[in-house]
Amino acid sequence: MYRFKSVFLSIVALAAALPYAPARAELMLHPTRLVFEKNQRAAQIELINNGTQPATYRISVVNRRMTEGGQFEAADTPNPDERFADAMLRFSPRQVTLQPGTAQTVRVMLRKPADLADGEYRSHLQFEKLPDADGADSINRQAPGASGIGVVLNALVGASVPVIVRQGTTSAQVSLAGLALDAAASKEPTLQLRFERAGSSSVYGDVAVSFTPQGGQPQTLAQVGGIAVYTPNRTRQAALPLQVPVGVRLAHGQLTVVYRERVDAGGAVLAQAHLDLP
Repeated sequence: MYRFKSVFLSIVALAAALPYAPARAELMLHPTRLVFEKNQRAAQIELINNGTQPATYRISVVNRRMTEGGQFEAADTPNPDERFADAMLRFSPRQVTLQPGTAQTVRVMLRKPADLADGEYRSHLQFEKLPDADGADSINRQAPGASGIGVVLNALVGASVPVIVRQGTTSAQVSLAGLALDAAASKEPTLQLRFERAGSSSVYGDVAVSFTPQGGQPQTLAQVGGIAVYTPNRTRQAALPLQVPVGVRLAHGQLTVVYRERVDAGGAVLAQAHLDLP
């Protein structure tokens, strides 16, 4: 009799990443982040099953820490300069089963203590897909006639939405630094840059990169949505792949990077920087 080992592959999409979870967009969330400000005490998220099979999701609040590279890692206890929001958040329901093409509203409530210190607090609302009871998520990798250990892959899709609570007066400033073009012939050109944040709150917006040749018109090379620098981080490194039109050389001109608020937040420019290319 064969022995089978279950390997669970969880794909977690984050607030600073793409608008929706990538794996065939089976899990869709709207909005992809919640921000409680002033006297706001309630908000909601629409959880949508865009797949072809029923799916069950368990919902929980977790704490995560952003690395300088923009990834998230579990944060069991806060560092001295971190503020988590988990103790102030209540939500309902805690588990949902969705048929294909259906949606569920998840309500999130905020309960602030009377002596809450000014500043920004953040935790994440996690949506974890549970294995199907009939094994529909499983893929049997055991070769016919083989002996030994087989592998069953359970591809479980999940997503995580940042929930931000701002108490009192908060503000942030951001600048772009360290621009450098990596144009190795063996790969697509990449723009390296660094976000530098100051202040008491996080920043969040979209990035656009354009190239203006000498005497020519600007051409858009990259557009990336939803880039955040969360407190308490002061910097975030990024590498933006550039889509260069056929026949265009990245020389004798200028690269321009614009970081601006999302359109639904007003679209104001948060930071801008240039790189001259000889």
